[in-house]
Amino acid sequence: MAQIVFLCILRSCARPDSFYLLSRATKALELPIMPRTQIVKPIFLLLLLALIWFSNIQYRDLFKPDEGRYAEIPREMVASGDWVTPHLNGFKYFEKPPLQYWATATAYTLFGQHNWTARLWSYLTGFGSIVLVWFAGKRLFGPTAGCYGALILASSLYYGILGRVNSLDTGLTFFLTAALTGFLLAQRTPRKERSHHFWMMFAWAAAGLAVLSKGLIGLVIPGATCFFYAVANRDWRFWQRLSLVRGITLFLLLVAPWFVLVCWKNPEFFNFFFIHEHFDRYLTKVHRRFEPWWFFLPYLLAGVLPWLVEFCQTIATGWRRTEPKGSFDPSRFTWIWIVAILIFFSLSHSKLIPYIVPLFPPLALLMGCQLSKRSTIFKWDAVISVIFALAGLIFLFFFGLERFGRPKAPAELYVSLEPWAITGFLIMLAGGCGAWLLKKRQNGVTAIATLGVSWILGVHIILTGVQMLSPAYSTAALAQKIAPIAAPTDTFYCVGNYDQTLPFYLNRTCRLVDDRGELDFGIKQNPELWIKDIPAFVQLWQAESSAFAVMRIQTYEDLKAEIPMVEIARDPRRVVVIKP
Repeated sequence: MAQIVFLCILRSCARPDSFYLLSRATKALELPIMPRTQIVKPIFLLLLLALIWFSNIQYRDLFKPDEGRYAEIPREMVASGDWVTPHLNGFKYFEKPPLQYWATATAYTLFGQHNWTARLWSYLTGFGSIVLVWFAGKRLFGPTAGCYGALILASSLYYGILGRVNSLDTGLTFFLTAALTGFLLAQRTPRKERSHHFWMMFAWAAAGLAVLSKGLIGLVIPGATCFFYAVANRDWRFWQRLSLVRGITLFLLLVAPWFVLVCWKNPEFFNFFFIHEHFDRYLTKVHRRFEPWWFFLPYLLAGVLPWLVEFCQTIATGWRRTEPKGSFDPSRFTWIWIVAILIFFSLSHSKLIPYIVPLFPPLALLMGCQLSKRSTIFKWDAVISVIFALAGLIFLFFFGLERFGRPKAPAELYVSLEPWAITGFLIMLAGGCGAWLLKKRQNGVTAIATLGVSWILGVHIILTGVQMLSPAYSTAALAQKIAPIAAPTDTFYCVGNYDQTLPFYLNRTCRLVDDRGELDFGIKQNPELWIKDIPAFVQLWQAESSAFAVMRIQTYEDLKAEIPMVEIARDPRRVVVIKP
């Protein structure tokens, strides 16, 4: 429905008489009237992007592991009333700071526990980064650059997907983007003006909230960028414009209270969070996520689609000075910010795909600026879009998604995703062809909008269709079968199989059996809550009067002749049983 509304509005905006109406409406809102060639005004562009962005927030079930984990921790905050010490499945969980937990717990308190409230913070901050790119681009490089930057970010393959996944990286990205925006705007005004101090405090506050979102990276990236910019420009007076005393004071006022309080209540926190989760994670292979230094490059190149050619030009030319020597250069600073993020995570001994989400907003900002100045190579972005969409369609028609099927994720689930994927690729194909034809007719603005909108819609449809894989990656369906027959006093065991989404959908924690995983630290703090092996579970199960257990299918086959249990539900991965 959102897609149909979107296309109808775009069509109406293209009518000759509609420009007059849009101009009058814009004037009534006291917004600047842009040239007639820019058919869709920024306010309408952002509203339409928001309509698409939020339209599937409830539709998809939460997937493991991240979405389940970051939905369950705030649920336990609300249930226990302890908003200082995070817990996951009843165990202390100190891997990340609490800002997103607090925000999600607040959403639960106000609106109830749903898929959409679990994702609300990620969706809001993901869209907030798009708004920030538009705002910063408009103020720094002009209205056209701001619109292009927002369009590029929203339509990029990588950000269009990961920007709407319930993870901490989206919130971190928003506050790092806010810090960059505040810093860039502060440097554009004289040091003694009030607006300079306002934007610098804005930047420092955003950096503090970035630290509360995911840790010290919220300070490392801005600090490293400032340092390398000063070195590259041989301008050490640059540091005098950072309002260091007031900025650090504000930063500590935001960040220090929770860290002091959680350390006071949990003495073990400091070593685990700062040493294990920061220095050991970055410098050693303790987390078993080691990848080669170039690990992020393929994801970056694929993630900027359909703007790959524009990306290459921006990276190649973004370093060039655009301001007179001795004055602050926002383009060069943004370029260094992007490179700093990529190098920092590429050198880490722990790598995961979502880590580089924070570089996409500044990259879109710089690409929007470059595209507003010259769009001569844009037609090649359209060509790449057509090639990508055709390749996707050819793969689907001749090979199909069923080849990705396996016992834990059956082929029929992937087959059910195919209509969504075909629809998405067809929209991308049409958008690429339309953009190329429009560009050939010297209608550059409409061509760029056509390509961007087609990818926003295409990626959105495919992402929505991923719900077809829910039986393999979520326990939402299992929980619906368990909830009507489970009493609050019944014990629930997770036997060798802890799915992060299960406690959220069951609205209760479960007792872990023969599985530690990322809860190893919490288990060491409260070993009495953990059952170390199957024989110990068998003894407890025999003594239970009423209990439930979820286990792998093979475990069920091994135990069904040994202990009394009745199967009540199963999915491709698990079996749920009840004590008769």
